[in-house]
Amino acid sequence: MLNNHEKVKIILEALPYIQKFSGKIIVIKYGGSVMEDEELSKEVFRDIVLLKFVGMMPIVVHGGGKEITHLMKKLGIPSKFVSGHRITDKETLDIVEMILAGKINKRVVAGINAQGGLAIGLSGKDANLIKAEKLVLNESLDLGYVGDIKSINIKLLESLLYEGYIPVISSIGIDEKGQGYNINADIVAGKVAQMLKAEKLIYLTDTEGVMDRDKGIISHLSINEAKRLIDEGDIVGGMLPKVTSGVDALQGGVKKVHIINGTFAHSILLEIFTEEGIGTEIVKS
Repeated sequence: MLNNHEKVKIILEALPYIQKFSGKIIVIKYGGSVMEDEELSKEVFRDIVLLKFVGMMPIVVHGGGKEITHLMKKLGIPSKFVSGHRITDKETLDIVEMILAGKINKRVVAGINAQGGLAIGLSGKDANLIKAEKLVLNESLDLGYVGDIKSINIKLLESLLYEGYIPVISSIGIDEKGQGYNINADIVAGKVAQMLKAEKLIYLTDTEGVMDRDKGIISHLSINEAKRLIDEGDIVGGMLPKVTSGVDALQGGVKKVHIINGTFAHSILLEIFTEEGIGTEIVKS
């Protein structure tokens, strides 16, 4: 049990970070196993609300792949992935939109509001928030209704932030004809952070960060080091879109990218308000 002096010391240690990041935009990709744990999710929502009340401007981008896969399995529909993208036919797209824009988005909004925040739920279809086009990885493979981001409605997000709201974004895009697209949530988070020139982009994952070949955590990466690991095939699977979108975000003006284990209680606060931090940070150089 901490005594009063120890509690005060902890608060004072956080003060320089509060001063440094007050008024700054923090984009948080909420996903992984933490979404399935009610108590852990509650701690994440408390962290997000705390960031808001000490002067930061958090934005939440969420995925929901595990819930989508679970429902598809119940319906007898197989899930197939290529380079972190779910192959999405019309039936799958309906499920994706139902889970992401409906069930999960409203659950996150309600969770943040229950902790004293003022969250508002959005999908990429709202006010053309995420304009998209069909993603083509190569001509021989059709991913279906998987989208590539063309633009983000930054004015909408800025107006919500400066009115005191916490935007909660589900990763659905829309094209000029009104067709919806499924977009990897890591990529959406990276693009939102890039377009807003966010101070930090934080990915909550199920692992402790980027691992080396010996399964040790790499605590610090530069853009060039991250690209080398990708080229050498050391970063694959679900980590690949996080690192690639994080690198793109850094090159587009984001100050720092963090990949941290969201299953650790208060991992967001530990990363932002302590010198050591946790997980992997990616910086420009």
